[in-house]
Amino acid sequence: MAERSSTGLMMMMMVEPSPALALTLPAEVREKLAELELELSEGDITQKGYEKKRGKLLAPYIPQIQGVDPSLQVDHRIQASTQPVLPTSKHNKPRATNSRDERFRSDLHTEAVQAALAKYKERKMPMPSKRRSVLVQSSVEACTPPDTSSASEDEGSLRRQGRVASSSPYQSHPTVEHWFNRVIQGSSTSSSASSTSSHPGGRSHNATASSAATVLADLMAHTQLDNHCAPPDVTGLSERSQVASVRGLTRGYTHTSSTMETADVQQPDPNQPKPEGVQMSPLHGEPMGVVTNWPPSLLASLQRWGTTQPKSPCLTALDNAGKPIYTLTYGKLWTRSQKLAYTLLNKLSSRNEPLLRPGDRVALVFPNNDPVMFMVAFYGCLLAELVPVPIEVPLTRKDAGSQQIGFLLGSCGVTLALTTDACQKGLPKAQTGEVATFKGWPRLLWFVTDGKHVVKPPKDWVPLIRDASNETAYIEYKTSKEGSTMGITVSHAAMLAHCHALTQACGYTDGETITNVLDFKRDAGLWHGVLTSVMNRMHVISIPYSLMKVNPLSWIQKVHTYKARVAVVKSRDMHWSLLSQKDQRDISLSSLRMLIVADGANPWSISSCDAFLNVFQARGLRPEVICPCASSPEAMTVAIRRPPEMGVPPPGKAVLSMSSLSHSVIRVDTEEKLSVLTLQDVGQVMPGAMVCVVRPEGTPYLCRSDEVGEICVSSCTTGISYYGLPGMTKNVFETIPVTASGSPVSDRPFTRTSLLGFIGPDNLLFVVGKMDGLMVVSGRRHNADDVVATALAVEPMKFVYRGRIAVFSVCVLHDERIVVVAEQRPDASEEDSFQWMSRVLQAIDSIHQVGVYCLALVPANTLPKAPLGGIHISETKQRFLEGALHPCNVLMCPHTCVTNLPKPRQKQPEVGPASMIVGNLVAGKRIAQACGRDVAQLEDNDQARKFLYMQDVLQWRAQATPDHPLFLLLNAKGTVASTASCVQIHKRAERVAVALMERGRLNAGDHVALVYPPGVDLIATFYGCLYAGCVPVTVRPPHPQNLATTLPTVKMIVEVSKSVCILTTQAIMKLLKSKEAAAAVDVKTWPVVLDTDDLPRKKLPQIYKPPTPEMLAYLDFSVSTTGILAGVKMSHAATSALCRSIKLQCELYPSRQIAICLDPYCGLGFALWCLCSVYSGHQSILVPPLELESNVSLWLTAVSQFKVRVTFCSYSVMEMCTKGLGSQTEALRLRNVNLSCVRTCMVVAEERPRIALTQSFSKIFKDLGLSPRAVSTTFGCRVNVAICLQPNRLGNLADQGTAGPDPTTVYVDMRALRHDRVRLVDRGSPHSLPLMESGKILPGVKVIIANTETKGPLGDSHLGEIWVSSPHNATGYYTVYGEEALHADHFCTKLSFGDTQTVWARTGYLGFLRRTELTDASGERHDALYVVGSLDETLELRGMRYHPIDIETSVIRAHKSIAECAVFTWTNLLVVVVELEGSEQEALDLVALVTNVVLEEHFLIVGVVVVVDPGVIPINSRGEKQRMHLRDGFLADQLDPIYVAYNM
Repeated sequence: MAERSSTGLMMMMMVEPSPALALTLPAEVREKLAELELELSEGDITQKGYEKKRGKLLAPYIPQIQGVDPSLQVDHRIQASTQPVLPTSKHNKPRATNSRDERFRSDLHTEAVQAALAKYKERKMPMPSKRRSVLVQSSVEACTPPDTSSASEDEGSLRRQGRVASSSPYQSHPTVEHWFNRVIQGSSTSSSASSTSSHPGGRSHNATASSAATVLADLMAHTQLDNHCAPPDVTGLSERSQVASVRGLTRGYTHTSSTMETADVQQPDPNQPKPEGVQMSPLHGEPMGVVTNWPPSLLASLQRWGTTQPKSPCLTALDNAGKPIYTLTYGKLWTRSQKLAYTLLNKLSSRNEPLLRPGDRVALVFPNNDPVMFMVAFYGCLLAELVPVPIEVPLTRKDAGSQQIGFLLGSCGVTLALTTDACQKGLPKAQTGEVATFKGWPRLLWFVTDGKHVVKPPKDWVPLIRDASNETAYIEYKTSKEGSTMGITVSHAAMLAHCHALTQACGYTDGETITNVLDFKRDAGLWHGVLTSVMNRMHVISIPYSLMKVNPLSWIQKVHTYKARVAVVKSRDMHWSLLSQKDQRDISLSSLRMLIVADGANPWSISSCDAFLNVFQARGLRPEVICPCASSPEAMTVAIRRPPEMGVPPPGKAVLSMSSLSHSVIRVDTEEKLSVLTLQDVGQVMPGAMVCVVRPEGTPYLCRSDEVGEICVSSCTTGISYYGLPGMTKNVFETIPVTASGSPVSDRPFTRTSLLGFIGPDNLLFVVGKMDGLMVVSGRRHNADDVVATALAVEPMKFVYRGRIAVFSVCVLHDERIVVVAEQRPDASEEDSFQWMSRVLQAIDSIHQVGVYCLALVPANTLPKAPLGGIHISETKQRFLEGALHPCNVLMCPHTCVTNLPKPRQKQPEVGPASMIVGNLVAGKRIAQACGRDVAQLEDNDQARKFLYMQDVLQWRAQATPDHPLFLLLNAKGTVASTASCVQIHKRAERVAVALMERGRLNAGDHVALVYPPGVDLIATFYGCLYAGCVPVTVRPPHPQNLATTLPTVKMIVEVSKSVCILTTQAIMKLLKSKEAAAAVDVKTWPVVLDTDDLPRKKLPQIYKPPTPEMLAYLDFSVSTTGILAGVKMSHAATSALCRSIKLQCELYPSRQIAICLDPYCGLGFALWCLCSVYSGHQSILVPPLELESNVSLWLTAVSQFKVRVTFCSYSVMEMCTKGLGSQTEALRLRNVNLSCVRTCMVVAEERPRIALTQSFSKIFKDLGLSPRAVSTTFGCRVNVAICLQPNRLGNLADQGTAGPDPTTVYVDMRALRHDRVRLVDRGSPHSLPLMESGKILPGVKVIIANTETKGPLGDSHLGEIWVSSPHNATGYYTVYGEEALHADHFCTKLSFGDTQTVWARTGYLGFLRRTELTDASGERHDALYVVGSLDETLELRGMRYHPIDIETSVIRAHKSIAECAVFTWTNLLVVVVELEGSEQEALDLVALVTNVVLEEHFLIVGVVVVVDPGVIPINSRGEKQRMHLRDGFLADQLDPIYVAYNM
């Protein structure tokens, strides 16, 4: 091979050893060096050992640099001309046969990667924490990265001193860095940890504010950023454009409307390279030679050799030991194919009809180690005029891609599969003993082609051998990027022409011997080893894949043994043979005139070719016999480097700039030493073909000469169509390339090859990648194979298996994101793997200037395999997206990659009050306020109204209707546990009052804690306290099985409420003073505890009369969703007003019955249990929710049994029924449970209505007669426990003809909601959120929507805080800490403008009002109140307001194993906690899915994903998540997580 020199020549000067030295080194030293490099790349030797041995080898030749670590001397200087591509001169200088072309060293890429990594000092990153067992790392460790001292030694030796030239911008990593500084500084668990900040200077600082500024200043100096003065903030509270600018992208932003966010549209960088060359002209291959005795068809060839040269060997098959087991001669091939053809046509029938007719498709299912049977079957089908469809042997019912193969067979109408006896025995069987039907496959008849099953044709039967026509000869399958399988039809004419072209291009002659390592069923293995070989009577030695795995040298040994002239291999085979060649000294490759590298178009095949030549040149391999070729299933062979005897120009190589390639521009690399791609040519275009390069997307315009595009071929040797897919066929097989002016290049159609490349000097073709591996990220193109090469070059084989890496892109938030998945070696430790992963990220960032979105390591041998080794990429991608990869390590980097988030919202200066009112008037929007009916106007026969106090009402009822039943308590069995009439409650209350005064010696106004299980005792003691003038505080009793967590809450309420006495039952009294209780709280500090089980019958001298109704009646304590214990004061006046309002709203009378399945300790639940029945006189059927744990159907059975019209429950009760009874509705119906009596079922809640739960509840129990309109919700909060209750039967104005959707549900735009705007959208529109009205506003209640900051009233279309004014508002918080002043405005606040007189209470909930088309009974328009969420719980992120429940709803949908989810923020990071309901190996699957869904639906980057066991997320008695408790548990590391992932 001649070396060329010219002006366009690129020289690579290496001081490793210097070029002059390289030529003077003896061959054996160079060979040893190559072996060493190989050992290192395979991980057989450490970096340290490698350097030591290498130093020894080179010491005698490099006296001048002894004592200096050789790898520190690496310096790549590339002097190059500005010419677009390669050397073009034809002056050929003979070169020494054994000197290797040192300019293009194959380990160049590895060196580049190591040099790139040396730029980054070892970086500290938070290690993800993973549960090893129950014992888990503390979160300080989880958040503190491994110490720098653990940096691997070989990395230290690679570090170069001094600054990196400013031409290579420091890509985007400060973002990560600052983020981790912030994580570690802001974390309450690891405030002492300091992060090491790294930057191009290579100095490290502690993460202080000043150093962050220094880092940034350095960064600014290097990347010439302008006008960005703030450090990048990953939460996006400030601009994030730094990253984009560093990446060379300016940021564009499109406004669709003031309230909408849209993902950023990235504008192209004006400085990006653009193609400047002239428009290319199509390239013609040499004409097809005319041969006089050329056969008219391939079958004619077979007949000729089978009859004239029957003894000539055709194919030799080998066993797994490499011994020849059978040689098929041309005579045998001819007779056996005839037998099979005859049998197929004449001996297979169904119902006396022949099973097959000419043109039918037949599947060929042959294992890779049986080429003989395959070849006979293939030619047998051709002789019978059947169309063979070769496919892989399905090994299991769930092979990767097997289903797609089934679709192909189905669409081809295949009914028969040919196979061998051995193979048929190995296929999975059904119980009948027949071959199982594989998933997605049609029903097949399996026919075994072994000798005993075929019959000899009669003497007069001769197969019909036609001239090659355009009829289909065979169908080859291919799998697309998305995983779908297509069949490419090849005609007889194309098959013959392709053999002709290959024969001419490769100079094949009769009787040559060829070794074939490739799969003989498709692609080059089929073209060379089965078709062209028969054309030229060649002898093929077929090397099975199974033999290569055992003995990678087998093919070289066979070349030596058989003196083969040609070998067809892949670069993998060359690579494998290098590993095991040490022991082989006696082999010679001098017989080879052509070593065809079938995947020579793969950019990294060059390193295998070079390394192979380097080692085997000493064994007779001539450099010029290496012939890379390029092919694709559609176009078949596109180009091949000709053998040396053809007098073609010498091979070319190109060293191209990766960053220019990412813009599809060819630039010879001059300065950037790291990110280059070294390519070899794939030779000349095939004979008789015309080739051009077109733009891959859109109209196929011809590319310019310095532009990369898709190679298209027009030739008679290509496939003709995708079987059964006319649309795709037109796109691919009938492309018409056009010039810039739009005129077609030729009248002949072209076939797209899906190869990306360009035509270089000497008309050599260069391929830079495949369309299938193309990933377009932010407008730049990256090739999956290049990214794989970079990942492999990082400390190559210590942690992952070579060749077991998959790189693909997934679309998240309107852009492609790169995902790298690799198989981890079993012996790699967590720390090692994590370090390797972080270095891969850095390397890819440096070399490709692109961020990796997700890097996952999976256990060895778990990635889906392609049939002959390699990874099934589309199946891997599918598993990743479905959450079925089960990785053992994951690193997500959304912070660094996602640069197209919408801009953070900038808070506008608030508009003045007057402008607001005018603005709303002009816009026609009314001020958002509404009220219930006026209580004063409502006349009813309410006897209780004349009493000011509840104790008076009870006394009156005990006298007026003593035996009227008020309460009926059910137990778990559904039987009545106890009942109470008016007089019974009254008498019991009297006894309690006497006990309080006599035994407890209490005074009026003392606070008393009532610690009772749900029941009549609780109600009676409550009235007993009122009778005695004490202030009752109802407290949930501690749970005997869980004292440690429930008892402190009891203690806290008792202390905070300043209770001087506890009333309870004997059982609970014992519990409060037990040994177990002493372990949880200080039992000596309980106040007086009285049990009320056996009270003496004493009459109370007189019932206490409060001096004024404004006096305190009772205290209502509850834990809010944010985890705050809040007690509110209820006056006597408010208590009576509350009861009256509920009575009017729900139409409660003594004749009514209602069923209550609620906890009786606080809020509306307490009012319904203890107050309403006494006030209204109706009977309450009490169902304690705790009893449902042992009998789920208790509540619904009771409702049915007592024919209840109105019932109340909580969300937790509804959830228990939905989950527990969902599948049992039939059984309930058989037990006569009928819910058709229910007019109203109200869910009592202090949150946004859970629409999905109420809908599924209605749907499930519809079968039991539950009306779909019966279920509704209520809303109350601390300042007012009942603001909305079930709307009374509403009429609809629109009823007269248009049945609208359920009127109480609206759909709002979630994006607008984040900006505190309410925009109604249609159901099912993107970003729509269904909201259900919270019930009708109670009589006497006024509601207004106010701005949380300015306290001004808002218009209808705004989201604001719900303020309420009502006679039953609570009068204030009751806390021991004297913080009443802080919360004073919660209970008595006034608007800043508008109606400034009314006193309002702030609910702390955000919502909006909407006027509906509905009217109530009085003909009034009905205003609906929609509650969106608690103000305390909202997350302020990126200047917008998010409600946790919305993010949680998205997350729960992301994977079937996510049972529950909660989110909160921590140091500006969004933390997502998910409960995993499934095996722990699924834990890491969730990380990527959670990150994806939150990005897609909420435009937020998740900072931390915590995977925990079911039940870890705390929930209060109302079924609401306690997110702040969870946050505290996370910070105190009490969650025992399965996995914690820190996204970067």
